[in-house]
Amino acid sequence: MACGEVRFIGVVEESGEERAKIRVFPEFCGGLKGIEGFSHLIILYWIHLRDNEAERRTLLVFPRRHRANVKTGVFACRSPSRPNPIGLCVVELVEVENCVLTVKGLDAFEGSPIVDIKPYIPSVDAFPEAHVPNWALNEGAAHRENRF
Repeated sequence: MACGEVRFIGVVEESGEERAKIRVFPEFCGGLKGIEGFSHLIILYWIHLRDNEAERRTLLVFPRRHRANVKTGVFACRSPSRPNPIGLCVVELVEVENCVLTVKGLDAFEGSPIVDIKPYIPSVDAFPEAHVPNWALNEGAAHRENRF
């Protein structure tokens, strides 16, 4: 494998906020061993519908999930338009059956390639003291109302 090459490890077979299915390709299925012990996972996926030169050149956006009209750099928000269209989502793991994960809360579309899956570990992944700009304070509520 060449340096910098990304290998997709699976694909979103079914999308939906309440229930989604991620199929892990057979050659990577062994990497799921022990995953059923975690309640939540971090899913990294390729935002394939934004993978074009115009979207990859976008550096300033108006974040859609926020009520404020603040032009922001793509590295300061969660815009799907970015130089490398990689999405990140924390999901609840509902079921593991063979090479298929059933999850809740996935914001990727059907057909989105999966880049990686990591366990969500609260002691490592949560920072209650973290701060954000005022315009981003209601992201969670706005995100649930305005899924893209």
